[in-house]
Amino acid sequence: MASAATCGAGTESDFNGDGLRDTAIADPEATVGGAEQAGLVRVVLGGGKGVFEISEALPEMIANPERGDRFGYALAAYDADADGCADLVVGAPYEDVTKDGATLADAGAVYVIHGTPTGIGSGSKVDSYTQAGLDPEAVNEAYDWFGYALAAGKTSSDKPYLAVGVPGENIGDTADAGGVHYVQGSVRSRITQSSPGVPGEPEAHDRFGYALSGTSRYLAVGAPGEAIGEETFAGAVAVFNHTIADGVPTALAGLDQDQPGVAGAAETGDGFGSAVSLVSYRPPGTSSETDALLAIGTPAEDIEGVADAGSVEVLQIATSGAYTEINAIDRGAAEVEGEPVAGDFLGQRVALANTSPGAVGTAGTIRLAASAPGHDAGTATEAGAVQVFPALGPAGTGDRILARGDGVLPGTTGVRDYAGMGLMGTSTDLYVGVPYSKSGDDPRGVVYVVPWKNIFSGGTDPVRAYEPGTGGVPDEGRAFGAVIR
Repeated sequence: MASAATCGAGTESDFNGDGLRDTAIADPEATVGGAEQAGLVRVVLGGGKGVFEISEALPEMIANPERGDRFGYALAAYDADADGCADLVVGAPYEDVTKDGATLADAGAVYVIHGTPTGIGSGSKVDSYTQAGLDPEAVNEAYDWFGYALAAGKTSSDKPYLAVGVPGENIGDTADAGGVHYVQGSVRSRITQSSPGVPGEPEAHDRFGYALSGTSRYLAVGAPGEAIGEETFAGAVAVFNHTIADGVPTALAGLDQDQPGVAGAAETGDGFGSAVSLVSYRPPGTSSETDALLAIGTPAEDIEGVADAGSVEVLQIATSGAYTEINAIDRGAAEVEGEPVAGDFLGQRVALANTSPGAVGTAGTIRLAASAPGHDAGTATEAGAVQVFPALGPAGTGDRILARGDGVLPGTTGVRDYAGMGLMGTSTDLYVGVPYSKSGDDPRGVVYVVPWKNIFSGGTDPVRAYEPGTGGVPDEGRAFGAVIR
């Protein structure tokens, strides 16, 4: 296998430092060493340079594959050691942790697998963390789900950062209030709703840290269990910058559907903040990407009396923390394709992408994808779909529902495929995971890589597919494509 002799100045998803984008695809339900749902991740190097398997069976790991660990439930990538090769962060939130001889079920663990010029996996340095290992002041506890969500990258001052969601964390006697562990250089801190400046307060089942997304300037934290007034599980999102104040990132804004300027109304069970996605944004009249756009999924939102049809909101976040709603999107909105359908759960996953990074953002350059995993395609119930929109400008101008076999996504729709449960956007492509795509009667999974221009500009470039049994990917899968990075 040809490879660079040393790591270069690669991107945050270039694990061998050769300047080409690599793709990490998780199968958190895979059987490893006989342990069902232990989970694994396959890394496909760009340029056809190989496929690498990462699991807790690697000799460099301090843990072993165990039933139900779900290694790969969350993924992130960043250059943790600044050597030019990106490093892969893998969450295993259902990992059992031993403390004083007792087993703490589903306490969770996180692993940083370091990239090398020859690839990633066996032979890589692996940093393994539990809560107490990442933050000496933290305590490992059962059912904390450390590693349930991840965000990582580089700040605008070139410092690597890592955020780890712990939505099952108890704060005092308050169950499942949630928290986020944050690392930036030598700073290791825990963000909760008790932290200085953070909006809200710890309440039972807030699940702060359930969803995370970050850019070089901002960090968004979803708390879909947040109660707003008397409305339980209505949901909220907090936004931070990376400036450390009082030991934690600086809180900028708290968002919920009862806030002025945010569409809708906080209602029981909406789950506002179940999914979040940030992308850097350069407003007109400015010289750099000072702001961000934030997409927030509310998959259990009722639309026009239709239960759990789902919705997505897009807001602009300024450096001051001021926010402006750009779009409130659902299938009842003007000119938007489709109509509200019960149980579609539009917004279960969201992904923003800027096709012209660094340029002034426009409706033609900043795209939004939102999954609707409960979408029925013909007679295929819960086949799933992804709906794409311009993130700026009228949402119904050029939006499109993508389902398998529609001329954009290959394949054939199947019952309970849940297309879009894996979702990611880059400047060039939309990645759609169909984790329960079947081979015969058995789930296997597939990931499609669709050029944005095929969706919005009539392009006809080939759609790449990563699938067990093809292109060097081993012929084994259970939920391949559930998470993509």
